[in-house]
Amino acid sequence: MKAVTWQGHRDVRVDDVPDPRIEEPTDAVIRITSTGLCGSDLHLYEVLTPFMTPGDILGHEPMGIVEEVGSDVTNLRPGDRVVVPFQIACGHCFMCATGLPTQCETTQVHGEGMGAALFGYTRLYGAVPGAQAEYLRVPQAQFGPIKVPEGPSDDRFVYLSDVLPTAWQAVEYAAIPPGGTVAVLGLGPIGDMSCRIALARGAERVFGIDLVPERLARAKRRGVQTYDLRAFDDEKALVEAIREETSGRGPDAVIDAVGTEAHGSAAAKLAQTATAMMPRKIAAPFAERFSIDRLAALHTAIDLVRRGGTISLSGVYGGTADPMPLLTLFDKQIQMRMGQANVRRWTDDILPYLTDQDPLGVDDFATHRVPLAEAPHAYEMFQRKQDGAVKVLMQP
Repeated sequence: MKAVTWQGHRDVRVDDVPDPRIEEPTDAVIRITSTGLCGSDLHLYEVLTPFMTPGDILGHEPMGIVEEVGSDVTNLRPGDRVVVPFQIACGHCFMCATGLPTQCETTQVHGEGMGAALFGYTRLYGAVPGAQAEYLRVPQAQFGPIKVPEGPSDDRFVYLSDVLPTAWQAVEYAAIPPGGTVAVLGLGPIGDMSCRIALARGAERVFGIDLVPERLARAKRRGVQTYDLRAFDDEKALVEAIREETSGRGPDAVIDAVGTEAHGSAAAKLAQTATAMMPRKIAAPFAERFSIDRLAALHTAIDLVRRGGTISLSGVYGGTADPMPLLTLFDKQIQMRMGQANVRRWTDDILPYLTDQDPLGVDDFATHRVPLAEAPHAYEMFQRKQDGAVKVLMQP
C-alpha cells in the first residue's frame, strides 16, 4: 500500500509499504477514506525529529471502512464506517474507566515512561504505524473506533479523530463560567474549533489571537473578536488591549492552542533547530534531558488571564528543562489543566452537534483536500502557512 513516511527533518515521502494485517484478536483493519494533516504532525516535521526513525508512517486523524476484524472485536463488522481516535486505549482499565484513555494502562508505553500509545507519533508513544496511508491496523478495536452513519461526507465526522475532542477538552478544561470570557492563542485548527465550541457552549465573548490573516478572517466570520499580533509592538501591548475589554482584569480563561513552536521565542527556536539537525544517536538522549519549548504563547497566557482564572493547554509541549514563572502562577492563583485529548470521553457529547444544521461548521472546515500522493507538498504548504492552509485533508 501507499503511505506517508518520515525520512528526516522536513522530509516526508509517499512510499510503498507492507499492507497491515490482523495481529491480535482485538485488532481491526480499515480502508482509509480520509485522513487529516495535524499541527502536531508538523512537530515531527520540525522539532521532534530526534524521536523519529526513517520509514515511520505518519498520521493520526483517520476515518474509513472496516475491512477485517479480530475474533475479540464483536462491536464492528466489515463494511462499518468508522472514525479512529488518535490514541489507542482498551476501554476497560482503571484509567479508561475514569475517563482518561490517554493514560490507558493497557497501552501505556512503559519503556519510555509515557501514556497511551498514539498512531504515527514517535517512539515515545509506541512507534505505531500511522494513518496517512491506504490502510490502517487498529489495535484495541473493541473500544476505539467510533461508528458513524452513512450519508454525510467524511468532513462531517473525520474531526472526531482529534480536532473536535481536542478542542472540546480545551474548552472543558478552561472552565469558562456561564456568560464568561475566553482568549484563544493560536487560530490553527484546534484554536479555531475551540473558539467555535466556546461560543456554542455559552461563552459571552471569545478573543482570538493569531498573526496569519486568513486564520484571523476565518475566526472573525464565526463571531470571534480577533487580534492580529502583528498590530502590537509586543505581547504586553496585546495583553493590555484585551484587559481593556474585560474591565481591566483579563479574560476568565485562556486556551493556549499554540504549543512548543510559538513565535517570539528566538533562542528556544535556535536550540530546537540545532537539536533537530544533530545526528539522531546524539540528539535523542540530549532532547530527553535538556529539550526546551518556545514558551512565548504560554507566558502570554499567564500574563493575560485574570487573577483566579484558568489556563487550558491544548498545544503540544515537549520540553523537559523549561523555566516557568511560578511566582506569577502562585501569586495570581492561576489554575492550569493540560494533556492529550481523551477522545472517547467526549465523543458522545460532540455527536449531537454533527447535524445538517452544522453549528460548528465542520462541513467546510477543511481549507484543502489533496490526494495522498501530494502529502509532501501538503506538509510544506501547511508548515509555511501558504495558500491560506488551515486544515488539510488527504484522500488515499
